[in-house]
Amino acid sequence: MRSVPPPPLVTRIKRAALAFDAWLNSFLFQSGRAIAAGWDSYSRKSRHLRAHGFPRVFLDLASETFTLGFVGGVVMLTFALPAFRATDSDWLRTQDLAVTFLDRYGQEVGRRGLRLDDSYKLSDFPDYLVKAVIATEDRRFYEHWGIDPVGTMRALMVNARDGGVVQGGSSITQQLAKNLFLTNERSLERKIKEAFLAAWLEFHLTKDEILKLYLDRAYMGGGAHGVVAAADYYFGKSAKDVTLAEAAMLAGLFKAPTRFAPHINLPAARSRANDVLHNMVDAGFLTEGQIQTARRNPATPVNRARESTPDFYLDWAFEQVKQLAAEKKLGNDRVLIVKTPLDPGLQRHAEKTLEDMLRQHGRAYHAGQGAIVVTDVDGGVRTIVGGRDYGQSQFNRATDALRQPGSSFKPFVYATALTVLPKLRPNSIVVDRPICLGNWCPQNYGRSFSGAVPLVSALARSINSIPVHLSVEMGKGNAKVGRAFIIDMAKKMGLTHPLADSSSLPIGAAEVTPIDMAASYAVFANGGKRAAPYAAWEVRNSSGDVIFRHERDVVPEQVLQPRVVQDMNFMLNRVIEEGTGGRARLDGIPASGKTGTTNEYRDAWFVGFTGNLVASVWYGNDNHSPMNNMTGGTLPAMTWHEVMLAAHQNLELRPIPGLTPDNGARVASANSLTDQALSQSYAAGTLTRRSVKALSQIGALFQSAERPSSSVSEASVTASPRRVAMP
Repeated sequence: MRSVPPPPLVTRIKRAALAFDAWLNSFLFQSGRAIAAGWDSYSRKSRHLRAHGFPRVFLDLASETFTLGFVGGVVMLTFALPAFRATDSDWLRTQDLAVTFLDRYGQEVGRRGLRLDDSYKLSDFPDYLVKAVIATEDRRFYEHWGIDPVGTMRALMVNARDGGVVQGGSSITQQLAKNLFLTNERSLERKIKEAFLAAWLEFHLTKDEILKLYLDRAYMGGGAHGVVAAADYYFGKSAKDVTLAEAAMLAGLFKAPTRFAPHINLPAARSRANDVLHNMVDAGFLTEGQIQTARRNPATPVNRARESTPDFYLDWAFEQVKQLAAEKKLGNDRVLIVKTPLDPGLQRHAEKTLEDMLRQHGRAYHAGQGAIVVTDVDGGVRTIVGGRDYGQSQFNRATDALRQPGSSFKPFVYATALTVLPKLRPNSIVVDRPICLGNWCPQNYGRSFSGAVPLVSALARSINSIPVHLSVEMGKGNAKVGRAFIIDMAKKMGLTHPLADSSSLPIGAAEVTPIDMAASYAVFANGGKRAAPYAAWEVRNSSGDVIFRHERDVVPEQVLQPRVVQDMNFMLNRVIEEGTGGRARLDGIPASGKTGTTNEYRDAWFVGFTGNLVASVWYGNDNHSPMNNMTGGTLPAMTWHEVMLAAHQNLELRPIPGLTPDNGARVASANSLTDQALSQSYAAGTLTRRSVKALSQIGALFQSAERPSSSVSEASVTASPRRVAMP
């Protein structure tokens, strides 16, 4: 009997496919029947649970409340998690740094931090001083868990009744959380973080420890931080010895230290102290009879002239020292003496200049705030003005405010282009013409295009289309690749905050701080080395030993090639001599810089430098509202001029790398005439673009032959950005 041969492979595959199809159909059919039966059973049982009338309304509200509460809790927790990162295991030790700051001449200018002294406890303060603070700031301090809903509602009702902010809603613990971990930024995100951190503090510290830290940390005007310093500053005595009237005046300073500072406005301070005494009676701490003597004999402060302290500078410097301590660069010492590059005379002049400018021109320009930073070319910070009034707002706009730089960002683009495209030079011809990236088409300030222009003129006139064209050319047709080069260069030069990659990045659609802008421009001023801003020039411990010296312990990185530095300094000089920064010109002092203006005039900048110093000036409004046609070439350039003119008094002038008084004006003048002629010839059609480029390259050769060599040699370059061949 012959054996039957097996079916072909194709037949077996078909049979297997049919079998799988049959099984799948059966499975889906049976599953559908099971699901239908289950749903039917669920529906029959659900009918018995159906509510009508008021119970249904209650259940619906409860369900919605639970859903919204869960979502809100997730959102709040998302905001709170970054705050908890500040509460590491060593947070209190970090806060117990006691730092005495000296200026560049060795004179003491202020103190920050806490000096832990077990002999001076909370119980050593007069009882009425502690009660005055609690009655005024947080009457239910010993009853709540860090957040006081009852106190918050009472404050809202009182403020609504009186039509203004009469009482604050934050507890003492919330205010301490802000002082220890957060900034003075006014935002919902900060309030959420503050609430979570307040609960965290309540869990880790006792009530007395929280109150003692609050009394030690709060700013109380006149440069005094804490009750001990304030008692000494205002009354010339120990906090242990203040009278009831003096204690009431001190307690009235916590919420508005400048408005109620007795050395500034004694009648307001006494009126506020009277309110504090009333609060103590209302809280049941004292009787009406016990406060009569204090009312009839109000406190009188020590007669001293109105003094100013560089509080914005000292706050930032203290953060710098804490960072050094966290990085273990200062050993285990907690009591430190820090010599800073601060120039107190220049600091006062910059503060006065900002205030005078805003008083004279702020109303016309609709400008309410400003910031100024002046640094040495190596990053040593001489001056920080973080706003008009530290007592009114301790938010440091010079170091913490993220604002768009506008055209003052363009030097990063040009420096990148000169690095990535080595054939590009200041006299290279570029064409100002329309360009669109997707749906975005940048426009120039005058809504027109200039055609062929030299690169130096494009920067001096702050043409918008050219940086965008350069980003495309650097990426060999891919603008995103070109922007990646720009972002990398900006980070190397000193911008510390993340830069969003957008089509408009080359014309300043980023977020920067004034101090980072000053540090980045310092790279041009010092020959190409990174110049991270610093306040700790020299740090000594309590024994007087030098434990840190910036010059010794920090090695700067070379981030720009000398050729690029020289070309950029020449072009940025033309911004002041012939372009948008004319109001910043310093007679007899070579200077380079760039203006910056953002959409709807929300921000106005001037950032510039000489061979000695770098300065960054910003104007705007805290609520980001538009100003009235303020450009970087107006008030910012004028302010920069006034500050830098004073800063250079009695300084031995140093040349800007690649730019000297001997060749700068002469070469620039000749180039300006040649560039203008070439541009007109190209526009008239008498010369082709190739001819124009050839002639411009010949001019560049003459310029490079006349330019003296820089003090920075090519061999000194230790790290340079990536380069690609010019397409």
